[in-house]
Amino acid sequence: MRRAAALLLLLLLLAAAVAAAAEGDGGSPPFQLDWAKLRGLARGKVEVKAFVTEDIPLYHNLEMKHLPGADPELVLLSYRYAELERIPLSDMTREEINRLVQELGFYRKEAPDAPVPEQFQFAPAKPLPTLPLPKARAAESETPSEPDNGEHPDL
Repeated sequence: MRRAAALLLLLLLLAAAVAAAAEGDGGSPPFQLDWAKLRGLARGKVEVKAFVTEDIPLYHNLEMKHLPGADPELVLLSYRYAELERIPLSDMTREEINRLVQELGFYRKEAPDAPVPEQFQFAPAKPLPTLPLPKARAAESETPSEPDNGEHPDL
């Protein structure tokens, strides 16, 4: 019984201290919670977690590396493992992340252990672009037609 009375007294003192602090600065509480930010933060973490646990196993060549305390981001690497780009995922929904990964060319399997078609084995790697020849070289490589009468083309 003494413990309950002591706890009640402590709670009353704490409530009185909070009320006194609120009155001391014009009636506003010492801090304000922005519930919208908190809801968005929680939603983002839940969405990313759902993507990590349920969707990543379905994508070919997409791996998750857990770094404690780090914000979630998609790191795109070259075939030589050089970093190409970092895309933050914290503010994205699960649907947006899935759309992004598919737009980047990752192949989504029907099941985690489903086979991957041959054409997608190296996806999302794309073939190296072929560069067109510069116009000066293209003009040089064109051979003028030979005159039929045996004359030199410059005459």
